[in-house]
Amino acid sequence: MVVYRNAQNTHRPTKSSLTLVIKVGTSSICDEKTHYPLLGNLSRIVETILELKRKGHRIVLVTSAAVGTGLRRLNLNEKPGKLAAVQAIAAVGQGRLMSMYDDLFGQFNQPVAQILLTRNDLADRSQYLNAVNCLEQLLDMGVVPIVNENDTISVSEIKFGDNDTLSAITAGMVKADYLFLMTDVDCLYTDNPRSNPDARPVHVCEDIDALREEITVTTPGSALGTGGMVTKLVAADLATAAGVTTVIARGSTPESILPIIADDKSAPAHTRFVAKPKPLIDRKWWILHGLHTAGTIVIETDVGESIADGAARSGSSGASLYAHSVTKVEGNFVEHQAVRLVVQHTDNGVTDFVTVAKGIVNYSAAEIIRIMHARESDIIDSLGYKDADCIIHRDNMATSL
Repeated sequence: MVVYRNAQNTHRPTKSSLTLVIKVGTSSICDEKTHYPLLGNLSRIVETILELKRKGHRIVLVTSAAVGTGLRRLNLNEKPGKLAAVQAIAAVGQGRLMSMYDDLFGQFNQPVAQILLTRNDLADRSQYLNAVNCLEQLLDMGVVPIVNENDTISVSEIKFGDNDTLSAITAGMVKADYLFLMTDVDCLYTDNPRSNPDARPVHVCEDIDALREEITVTTPGSALGTGGMVTKLVAADLATAAGVTTVIARGSTPESILPIIADDKSAPAHTRFVAKPKPLIDRKWWILHGLHTAGTIVIETDVGESIADGAARSGSSGASLYAHSVTKVEGNFVEHQAVRLVVQHTDNGVTDFVTVAKGIVNYSAAEIIRIMHARESDIIDSLGYKDADCIIHRDNMATSL
């Protein structure tokens, strides 16, 4: 029997303690049509978390359903299309949702804490570390943090997009051993099992990119939710890169988590995404997944290869990026924002752009355009000042290949 442990997690109360992030979707919390809470499901989730805690594990719960709960409270039949209306409904629903959790956990004298995040909260490194420290402190105090996106102030530019992504980022923040994505099916299938009887279950995945070539995942999320199986693959990709084993399992049977983490052969069907053997260190992972991408810099192919080769050898970016290696700048970003680094490939007349890294720039888009054709020593001549020798330092760069 092999129990996975994230080597980056050095914050364990006991040797057998695990840190788990459990994401529960809207379909597991609210009825899709009536919007009434599924109290039976919620009770089983709470009882499972309490049993896990009794075994010495640390648990973070990532929850959806603020909008669904708000719709029920306001006696509305469907989610409106206007952003401000959805945000207002989420504001009503979030308080009601936390009240339900507090009541259920309170029956067992288990304290809970509400954590509301947006991507913008994590874009600043100090705020990101403050959020990490707060989560760790809550876990040390025996509290169950309940995390949700702050829908009342989120707009498209700072949204995580869905709570699958939020749960993966949360798992990376606490260096979790496992991320559980609880959904309305027991595991990932090669196609939609409801419409294709030949769809096969996927039990273990070690290469998500290769898996994408073999399966069809176009199923959207529920009427109340924003996710689907596509977003779960994205979340698994993010989490495994941080050293977190990710599991897709049925939300209506949360008690299956117990045999799954024990690697019990009698565990119900599920899909396990194996964590990367060489996970990104915290700062690199934060750059890649915590920061909003404000623009794109196209770089020379050999420079892109040098960056990727350095990452493959040492786990860090191979070289800093200098102005003479830049061929094109897209977007209106400013200094200290994050940008994608891409290389251009042309095959049989078809041009494609491949992302090789993401990094924090030392200069704005306008400044880079002015100096991109100059020699390194000409930055002062081009701008009249020089804040840094390079466009992106290797320490502020994370590869995505």
